[in-house]
Parts: sequence; structure tokens; C-alpha cells
Amino acid sequence: MKQLLIIWHSRTGAAEAMARAAFEGAQGDEACAARLVRAGAAQAEDLIGADGYLFAAPENLASLTGEMKEFFDRCYYPVLGRIEGRPYALMIAAGSDGTSAARQATRICKGWRLKEAQPPLILCTHAQTAEEILAPKVLGTADLATCRELGAGMAAGVGAGIW
Repeated sequence: MKQLLIIWHSRTGAAEAMARAAFEGAQGDEACAARLVRAGAAQAEDLIGADGYLFAAPENLASLTGEMKEFFDRCYYPVLGRIEGRPYALMIAAGSDGTSAARQATRICKGWRLKEAQPPLILCTHAQTAEEILAPKVLGTADLATCRELGAGMAAGVGAGIW
């Protein structure tokens, strides 16, 4: 059975909610098992054992959060040349933009020679004040449905060997 690995990091709950919704969506595919792993616990072996990836992270100060970046730093060289050609997608939780974090993660994935399954999904929470930015996030039904659809689509594509 093929495997979709969903790796996430979250500070205020938005990226975690995105990852969990994608995981729920991926559960329905009989040809692909989904795994949900926090970035701090993910290892190179997890990447090597998977057939496709979904990375979910918040954008902080126009870049990936530290734990997500540390995951990429820690696993980059151990998997280099061993996961080429596998599909991936990105989910970014942002206050107002998200493109810088998506661009940063995309560059890392290109270095691994992964195939982009779709453009990054960026959900903006519109948090602008310090209080709003630091507050726990609750995503709306439509946003969570979009994440479920992405998870289902990634699992279907990985399971069918489309990429």
C-alpha cells in the first residue's frame, strides 16, 4: 500500500487544523495509507518510507516557523537523492500573506527534486495585531473542507501512482 506522509507544525492551531483536516480527507483512499507526524518528531526514515508528502506550517515573520525549518534542515541531506520524483503539496497558515513561507518550502522541495502536485494552499487568518497573531486560531468550515479535499486528492493521486 502506498503512503502519504503529512508533516506539520503549528503555533496557534491553524496549521495543525489544516493538517488534521487533510489527514481526515486522506483516510478514505483504500490504496493509500496516510500518516500524520509533527515536524519535531519526523525523521528521514519517515520521508524515505513514504510515496508522497503534504507539508503544513504557519508563516512567521515572512518565513517558515523554526520547528518546520529545523525538520527540513535535519532531514535534507539524509534523504537527498533518495526521494526524487515523489509528489508533494504545501499548506501554509498565514496572517495576511504566506507567499514567503511557501516560496521557502518550495525551494527546499525542489532541492529534493520532488514534484509539485498543486500550487501551495495558503489560508489567511487576517490576524494583524499582536493579540490576534498570538491567539489560538479556529478555521472556518469552508477552509477545513478545502484542506480535506487536498488530503483526499493527494491520497488518491499517490495511491493511483499518478505522479
